Amino acid sequence: MVPAADLVRRLLTARATVATAESLTAGLLSATIAGVPGASAVLRGGLIVYATDLKHTLAGVDEHLLATEGPVAAGTAEQLAAGARRVCGADWGIGLTGVAGPDSQDGHAVGTVFLGVSGPESTEVLRLKLAGDRWTIRLGAVHAAVTELARGLGGG
Repeated sequence: MVPAADLVRRLLTARATVATAESLTAGLLSATIAGVPGASAVLRGGLIVYATDLKHTLAGVDEHLLATEGPVAAGTAEQLAAGARRVCGADWGIGLTGVAGPDSQDGHAVGTVFLGVSGPESTEVLRLKLAGDRWTIRLGAVHAAVTELARGLGGG
C-alpha cells in the first residue's frame, strides 16, 4: 500500500505543496495523492510527459541532455522534478522516468527508474531497480516517490 495519506498529512503540517512530472507513471502518482481527502490543499498539479519531446516542452528538460543522456536518466529526473515545481508553482516537485517494460529501452533494463525530488533547498535523484510487470513497476515507482518526499518532509 502506498502511504499517500501520510504524505498529505506531512505536506499539510508543513504548509507545503507538491507537483509532479511523470513519464512511466503517466499520472498515477498525482492520482494517488489526489485520492487522499485533503489533497486539494497540497497538490498543485502535474505534468504527464510520457513522450520524450514533452519532457522538454512542458517540463523544461534541456534538449541537449535528452539527446545525450536520454529520457531515462538521472539528469532527466532531476530536471523533471525542478520543472514540475517551477511550472506548477509548488514547494516540492517530483520527477519520475524509467522503463516499465516489457522491453528494455536505450540500454536500460526493465525496472530501471529515476526518481527526482526537488525541494526548496536542493534536488535529489535516486536510481531504483524495481521488479515485476509493468503495473508492479509503476506502483513501485509511485510508492518510492511518496516515501521519499515524506522522508524529506520529516515530522515522522
